[in-house]
Amino acid sequence: MQDAFGSPQSVLVLGGTSEIAVATVRLLVEQRCRSVVLAVRDPSSAEAAAVDLTDRGATVEVVAFDAIDTSSHATVLGAVFDEHPDIDLVLLAFGVLGDQQEFEADPESAAQAVRVNYVGAVSSGLVVAERLRGQGHGTLVVLSSVAGERARRTNFVYGSSKAGLDAFAQGLGDSLIGTGARVMVVRPGFVHTRMTAGMASQPFATTPEVVAQQIVHGLERGRDTVWAPPLVRWVFVVLRHLPRPLWRVVAAR
Repeated sequence: MQDAFGSPQSVLVLGGTSEIAVATVRLLVEQRCRSVVLAVRDPSSAEAAAVDLTDRGATVEVVAFDAIDTSSHATVLGAVFDEHPDIDLVLLAFGVLGDQQEFEADPESAAQAVRVNYVGAVSSGLVVAERLRGQGHGTLVVLSSVAGERARRTNFVYGSSKAGLDAFAQGLGDSLIGTGARVMVVRPGFVHTRMTAGMASQPFATTPEVVAQQIVHGLERGRDTVWAPPLVRWVFVVLRHLPRPLWRVVAAR
């Protein structure tokens, strides 16, 4: 349960090596969060994060979780909730960026990325939502992206998967109204992470630590949607409505 100050005491991260998620958990541990479960496809890849969070005062468990193996989600996540009742916060943070040119050359690789980014998120998100609904409290934070606001020629496979995820998360949040559980959608812009290493930086680029601050800020204020940095919200108010010929020019830069 959340403490008297409203801070989460327990966190489950789906995608336990996500730099944004780990940065968020660090901040929450500073605010008295003590139980952390990192769910990740290869548990050994989360060892460094587990050690870091343990050193900061949290009790950390790493469990095997494969986003693309949807048949395992109910069992794996159900076991986590059974062992850690009253999970306050779940961060759905897994995803694949991929390369647009490779996707166009190999449609199966594009389909695989969409299975991770969207299908895996739908499956695990529904399982989590049902458990949060059953316990009568808790927040599911879904890491979406501004790439889902309007597909760009340079990453439309990734953008379309995030558009689907964003729509799913909003609808899931609406379905939880009145249950005590809720969903918060996070829409970061370009974030400097391992996933974007080597890519040209974009306007309003940010870092995992800044996104984490916005996530915690949104949780404290009960937001439904968080933009990171906040300015990109107003940028996309304009970009979303540009005529397509003009959008093609702007998005190609």
